[in-house]
Amino acid sequence: MARFELKLPKMGESVAEATITSWLKEVGDPVELDEAVVEIATDKVDSEVPSEVEGTLVEILFENDTVVAVGETIAIIETDKGSAPTKQEPVIVKETPAPKVVEVEKIIEKAIETVAKPITNSPDSTKFYSPLVRNIAQTEGVSIEELDAIVGTGQDGRVTKSDILIYIENKVTKVPKPVSVPVSESKPVQVPIQEKKIATIQKPKVEKPVKKSGTISVNGGDEIIEMSRMGKLIAKHMVDSVQTSAHVQSFIEIDVTNIVNWRNKVKDAFFEREGQKLTFTPILMQAIALTIKKYPLINIAVDGDKIIKKKNINLGMAAALPDGNLIVPVIKNADQLNLVGMSSAVNDLANRARNNALKPDEVQEGTYTVTNVGSFGSVMGTPIINQPQVAILALGAIRKVPAVIETSEGDYVGIRQKMFVSHSYDHRVVNGALGGMFIKTLKETLEAWDVNKEF
Repeated sequence: MARFELKLPKMGESVAEATITSWLKEVGDPVELDEAVVEIATDKVDSEVPSEVEGTLVEILFENDTVVAVGETIAIIETDKGSAPTKQEPVIVKETPAPKVVEVEKIIEKAIETVAKPITNSPDSTKFYSPLVRNIAQTEGVSIEELDAIVGTGQDGRVTKSDILIYIENKVTKVPKPVSVPVSESKPVQVPIQEKKIATIQKPKVEKPVKKSGTISVNGGDEIIEMSRMGKLIAKHMVDSVQTSAHVQSFIEIDVTNIVNWRNKVKDAFFEREGQKLTFTPILMQAIALTIKKYPLINIAVDGDKIIKKKNINLGMAAALPDGNLIVPVIKNADQLNLVGMSSAVNDLANRARNNALKPDEVQEGTYTVTNVGSFGSVMGTPIINQPQVAILALGAIRKVPAVIETSEGDYVGIRQKMFVSHSYDHRVVNGALGGMFIKTLKETLEAWDVNKEF
């Protein structure tokens, strides 16, 4: 009787875990080859995990909303169809608290265990706590009993970050300060334990105050909107990036009149031959990929005090989702694509991003990101670097402007099609010369566009 372990698949080099969002099959259900069994979510994209075998689902090892590491077994599938079991309750694997490692006098050890008991989703608790809430509770010495007693304001009564921070703030103002007891080398110290008052043989620990951004007043006419799961992940990713990289911006204005005129001339023939629209995005993306090839030290990542020079040029393309969030599908080996290939890749990824049909590996392994702020009418922007990359380019709106045109017969003012390009880069590893030369070369490439070229 063969049993197959369905594991959480690898979803890119930077993704180590995913959240189980919904089981599509129940225990006892038949499962076909390549049929989706469970929906998962990462900070990049929602996806499904298909079955690699045909059989019957006999065990589900993780509940919904559980964070699971890549490579862990999440379900068991019995491949012998004739022995499919009847439906039963899912078997849930739960974490167990880590053992104590410090041996001290029994009375002190008991006191420490009371105030610093590890917080896990253990059999002692009937509630689910997110990894963030558990980490805060562990760090601040909130026991599982205290955590269970907190009234949560999240979905289904779950304890949120705000709930536990408010509890800790109130607790700090009510609990008396620790009492320091001198230690004699010749005689053991007997420390009495009183309710809500614990003596210690260590120096008093100074608690760091919880930083708050200020109190927000809410009146009867205000509407409170819970952030979506992806919105929370994106917010954290952006804050982490700002705290990690020293952001610097360089700006340049590019005359794209030749490109605009050339596209207007060939777009109908392009659509007739290739069956897809020719937009400005693939034209610009192709030029960006070729410029990165000339400046490979833009195509790097930082790992501690080491610089990783990426072999492939994988362009991330920020795309807007229907709910207002952004996702960044990746064009792999972008420097190897001609204009037709780049146009096909851009259109395909953009369409599937809008329909939430991207695969996990299609939003991974990007080495440089481009965002088109001009699509929303913005002239320029200062985007935040997509970690662990070191640079990101913002394309502004193309607009008609009066410009000075130099000729052999003198200067005159004419109407030109121009756009601003904003280059944000990590000043830890990319200096102003490299960041500036990169967009200067991009400008020269685009302004030298041949209006008579074939596509």
